[in-house]
Amino acid sequence: MKDQNLPPLRRDLEFYPVQLQGKQLILIRDPLGLVQEGKAVEIPLYQFMVLLDGRKTVRDLQMALMRQRGGMLVSSDEVKKVMDHLDDSFLLDSERFGKAKAAIVAEYASKTVRPSSHSGRAYPADSGGLKQMLDKILAVQPDAPKLEGKFLALVAPHIDLSVGAGVYAKAYQALKGSRPKTVFVLGTGHQMAQDVFSVADKHFETPLGIVPCDRPRVEKLKNAGGNAVAKDDFVHRAEHSIEFQVLFLQHVLPKDSFKIVPILCGNLQTTLPEYSRSAYREKTGPFLEAMKEMLEPPREEALLVAGVDLSHIGPKFGHEMPAQVMKGQSEAHDKALLHSLAERDADSFWKESGRVRDHYNVCGFAALACLLEVLPPCKGRLLGYEMWHEEPTRSAVSYAAMVFPEEKKKVTI
Repeated sequence: MKDQNLPPLRRDLEFYPVQLQGKQLILIRDPLGLVQEGKAVEIPLYQFMVLLDGRKTVRDLQMALMRQRGGMLVSSDEVKKVMDHLDDSFLLDSERFGKAKAAIVAEYASKTVRPSSHSGRAYPADSGGLKQMLDKILAVQPDAPKLEGKFLALVAPHIDLSVGAGVYAKAYQALKGSRPKTVFVLGTGHQMAQDVFSVADKHFETPLGIVPCDRPRVEKLKNAGGNAVAKDDFVHRAEHSIEFQVLFLQHVLPKDSFKIVPILCGNLQTTLPEYSRSAYREKTGPFLEAMKEMLEPPREEALLVAGVDLSHIGPKFGHEMPAQVMKGQSEAHDKALLHSLAERDADSFWKESGRVRDHYNVCGFAALACLLEVLPPCKGRLLGYEMWHEEPTRSAVSYAAMVFPEEKKKVTI
């Protein structure tokens, strides 16, 4: 075993620095739910874990631990004991983990309805409590301007509901009075590193009921998308970016009045041969054309909603500097992107992201890039923009609300 490569650390885990009773720990979040909820590890163990790239042997790890401990000898048995603990905790991409994941994937694939994954955690699990919470959020902006006419698209946050309450309110107050029959919901696929899109063919369930999926449109998009679309919709299982939008849509639109087309958008840094609009259009052209056709008049009443956040800055997101130091530059970057979005200028949108090489981790970029390609002629109107600071991690996340009213036809006499 000493010369055998050991299993790597799972790539889908999320790690967050936290402080508990004055002690620095690393909190682990598992989208599959296999790792115990609230599990945290000490810094030395985390430093050991990040060494696990699938190419290390027991000998390699012995040497690494010796360096970490100032030259103190480390036995192979100690390394094996640590590896066994990590494997038992489902932290490794091992045979044991593979079997557990396969069972979860198969169970989810058999479902026709996607259960809510964040009820009871991010929001109440009972309909009464959830309605009360959503009413409270919308009441944060009681004087939000009433916007006339029909809307083609809406941009809203997907950050924690209570954190982004003011901007959620501005977005969904604007939607009151709308009556779409089909809502295309674009979300960020936080765990998507290989596919540009994942389109779900499942109905979405929340404590407010079940929203039906528009399966004929989903099937058409999947067929058009080819290898740009994931073969399954498993990434939707634990993703919140669409789920949070569905809650508000259920709350502000008439009951049982609409269907959804749920589309998660993957990381374009890793799914494209090069990070450019031309590469994006070449990869996704047939998918975008099919979607655009569904949104262009003459059409059934349709609405496009993008559940996105903007910059993610600070140590929590891989930066050396705290968010307070980066705030000015990241905010300027956000505003440049929002201006391009409002003007429906996809070229400048991509140019601005390329200029900074996505240094500010704009997680909603892919969903907004899709939105820009399929929108009919219109202009966006910015309703709100905020940045939330997480003091314990010295990090921050920004988010915005924007609406795209339908252009009024000019009457010629």
